[in-house]
This record gives sequence, structure tokens and C-alpha cells, in this order.
Amino acid sequence: METQIKENIELKYLSMDDYQELKEVMLLSYETMPDAYWKEHQFKSLIDKFPEGQIIIKIDGEIAGCALSIIVKYDEFANHHTYQEITGNYTFDTHTDKGDILYGIDVFVKPKFRGLRLGRRLYDYRKELCEKLNLKGIAFGGRIPNYHKYENEFSPKEYIEKVKRKEIHDPVLNFQISNDFHPSKILKGYLEVDQASGEFAVLLEWDNIYYEKPSKITSAKKKIVRLGLIQWQMRPYKNLAELIQQAEYFIDTVSGYRSDFALFPEFFNAPLMAENNHLSEPAAIRELAKHTHDIIQKFSEFAISYNINIISGSMPEIKDGHLYNVGYLCRRDGTIDRYEKIHVTPDEVKIWGMQGGHEIKTFDTDCGKIGVLICYDSEFPELSRLLAEDGMDILFVPFLTDTQNGYSRVRHCSQARAIENECYVAIAGSVGNLPNVHNMDMQFAQSMVFTPCDFAFPTNGIKAEATPNTEMVLIADVDIDLLTELHEFGSVKNLKDRRKDIYEVKRTT
Repeated sequence: METQIKENIELKYLSMDDYQELKEVMLLSYETMPDAYWKEHQFKSLIDKFPEGQIIIKIDGEIAGCALSIIVKYDEFANHHTYQEITGNYTFDTHTDKGDILYGIDVFVKPKFRGLRLGRRLYDYRKELCEKLNLKGIAFGGRIPNYHKYENEFSPKEYIEKVKRKEIHDPVLNFQISNDFHPSKILKGYLEVDQASGEFAVLLEWDNIYYEKPSKITSAKKKIVRLGLIQWQMRPYKNLAELIQQAEYFIDTVSGYRSDFALFPEFFNAPLMAENNHLSEPAAIRELAKHTHDIIQKFSEFAISYNINIISGSMPEIKDGHLYNVGYLCRRDGTIDRYEKIHVTPDEVKIWGMQGGHEIKTFDTDCGKIGVLICYDSEFPELSRLLAEDGMDILFVPFLTDTQNGYSRVRHCSQARAIENECYVAIAGSVGNLPNVHNMDMQFAQSMVFTPCDFAFPTNGIKAEATPNTEMVLIADVDIDLLTELHEFGSVKNLKDRRKDIYEVKRTT
């Protein structure tokens, strides 16, 4: 392997022909540790055992830096080990192709070439190698060479905290942290010859977010997920069969575009209340609830026959004598899950006597983990935060709003949920008028797909948007891997940066 990075800079595998020059570089790099250089037979052992892990950088043909690594079974060394133990008494017999962690043996840059960010190149190569070999991550014991100046004032733990807060400068530890390595433990007596560090080291780790546990079972989980949002037109229907026919038309349409999900709006079946308009509003919606079971049965059949996961929006349902606003996830494998509207609006309580639900949960699908919040629920950030903590990738928000004011609340709150929870949010509503249905006179909607706001996503956080107040479908692709990268490498990290030491959001039931 030989990669030309710039005109006069080369990243190359280490060979035995490089030994004598590399020995001189090590002596210059470790002036505070006399005779701290690898012997020729040790280099040969590393190259024979793991050639990909041993690399050098040359500038104009001169060795400028080097990185040495092995692969180990990390559990065999637990969290505490010495440098001598991890290297097998400097024989590197601890290396195994069946290991799970890339362990950094050494990194050094010749003094005359420091300041060119060559160390970053070496670490980037290690990260790429770790991902290529599907290892869990990278680990090594990091020196703290300035600790001897403060050992009478601070413990190693206190020293590290001050370095992290930029109160003390430590060239090695500062560099590691800036390269996304996180301190996980103090290693006492790690390297005997390292008196500058007081023989202490910091166990530094980097997690491979792309690691996949080896399995004989082929994973069917998709990474690029296609969403089909149905902006439903409220219109009169003669009966349930006619409404089902219209719903099937839209399911057929979005599945024809090979969508993975079909999202219906809240109370999309409200037109069926027209036949009971002679009843009071509470009585009419309870009659509508009698259709819910049959609709879900048909949707489950459609999910299988059209090979698509259907989120049924929401419908009224009577359970134990109480009226709820609920919906169902009908998966294409035939399984069904139920979700509830937790916060019912003042109008739903006043007009219909509706009760709020109690269960907050995410759902596993063949396209990742999803959550569903019905309309008003999207305006309560605690709910989506709980779902995000459960690993939600996509949040679906079926809604029904009559005015632009109500729509704006759902829209802006849903977009905020995408940013703060580092997830995708899809909202779908109904349009049109229902003059013959009390409390359902008019609707306003613009269905949309929101994203976080970072470099891998649209600058305004909007992936796709429908035409306002027009019956249509909206199709959009979302990339789950981009969320994985955002969680670890985003410009800001809304989930990781939460101050859990002073506040938290938790379930009470």
C-alpha cells in the first residue's frame, strides 16, 4: 500500500528497510526517556503479525512520523493493565486477528515536523482501519508528560479534569481529546520509564459507531428509508368501504414508489361521522369508534399485500368504557402495535369527553426504531426526549389542525424535536372541509419531513414539504447512518451534551 496524500507527503506501511532511520526518529521524539526505542526484532514481530497496523509518514523521503498498533481481545485485560501486559512483555504475542479492539502501541512525530498535524493523519488512518476491520474501537494508554509539574498539587484525576477544562496544558492529552478520544480510566504504574507522567497513564478510547456484532443471521434493517406521507383530503364518503377504498388508493400509490412507511393523518376517518350528525358530538364520535377495529384489520392486510409499514394516523377508540385517541402501527410482517395520544386538547375534552393515554414507547421496525406522537403531543418536548433516549431514529406526527395558528404550533414544535433529539420527524395532516360534521368544519395542513440542522442535512432542516392545503402524497428518503454520524461528530451534540448532573427527564409510570 502506498498512498500519495500530497505532492511530497506519503503514508506507507512500515518495512524493515526503515528501521535504522526510524530508530533515530524515536530517540529524538523521546528525549526524556533515554533508550526508549523499539529493537529491530520487535519491529519485525509487529510487521509479521499485523502489517496493516504499522504505518509511517514520509516527507520528501524522510520519515516524519510513525504509528504502531495491534489487535487484542480487550476483555482479557479488563480496564486495568500495564504497557508490559498489553504487549505481552514487548513480544506482541497478545495480538490476535480474532480480537475486538485496535490497541495503539506507539505514535510519534519527529520534532522538526511537529505542527503539521501529522499526528491527526496517523490517527485518522487508525480510525479508518478500525472501521474497515469492523472492530469495536481503539484504545491505548495515553501519557500525561506535564503531570510531574503538578503531582504535589493534584491527583491524576484532578489533573485530567483541569486539562479538559483548559486550565492546564498537556500536549499529549489535549491532542488525544481533540481527536475524539475520551478518557475512561487512570492506569497506575502503566509505563515504568515514564517518570514525567509519574508512571500514570490515561486509558483513552474511541468507539467505532459503525461496528456490527458478527452474526450468522443476515440483518434486514435498512439504512436509507423512504417515507410516504399522505396529505388526506376530507370529503364525504357513503360508507366505510368507500373510505377504505380511498385509503387503499394512497397506500398503493406510496408503495408504488417503494416507500417503507405510509403515514396517515390524525382522525382521517372523521368524514364517517356525517351519518351520525343528528347525534350529539360525544355520541357521534363514539359511533365513529366502532369502525376502528375494522379499519385496522384492513390496514394490516394492506401492509402485508403492499409490503409497507402503515402508521394509521389516529382514530377514536373505546377501552374499558373510556374514549381515547389512538393509532396503530401495522408492520409489513403482519405484526401490529398500538400508540396513544397522551395529551388531548382542551377541545377534545370539552366536546367529546376524551381521555389522555398513559403509554409512551418506541417501536422496532425493519427500518430502525420509530416513535409516534399524535398532534398536540408534539408540543411537549419531554415525550420525544424519552423516545430519543430509547434510540428513536424517526418520529412520526399525524395531526389535525383547523387554523394556521394550530398548524404553526405543530410544525415548529416538530421541527424543534428533530433538532434537539437528533432524529427525523415526519408530519402529515388533513386538508379541506367537512360542512356536515360538527367540530370538524375545516382543516389546514402542510405535510413535511424535518431533519437536524448540521452539515450532512439541509441548512433549513427541511427535507421535503408538501403544497399547503392540497391533497397529495409526499415522498422523501432519509439516511439513518447520517444520524449515527451526527450523534458522534456533529457540530453540536444535543443528546450527549445534556447536563444530567443537574436535570433529567424520566418516566413516572
